[in-house]
Amino acid sequence: MAADLIPGRWVKSRKSEANGMCVELAALPQGGIAIRNSTDPAGAALIFRGAEFEAFVDGAKRGEFDSLCTLN
Repeated sequence: MAADLIPGRWVKSRKSEANGMCVELAALPQGGIAIRNSTDPAGAALIFRGAEFEAFVDGAKRGEFDSLCTLN
């Protein structure tokens, strides 16, 4: 879905870089979460059901995806 067609407020992490390299999230009116690239706000958005997003956040909190990240 095109991100610019999604109503609502987009939010991003306070830790996002000043050059805009991050993702933004929006709660959907019908439930679920939309995610877009902050550098392409009119580009595609990924849509997740609430349970899918909760599972992802839980895994991130537990460090299950740390091996996929390059931290400086």
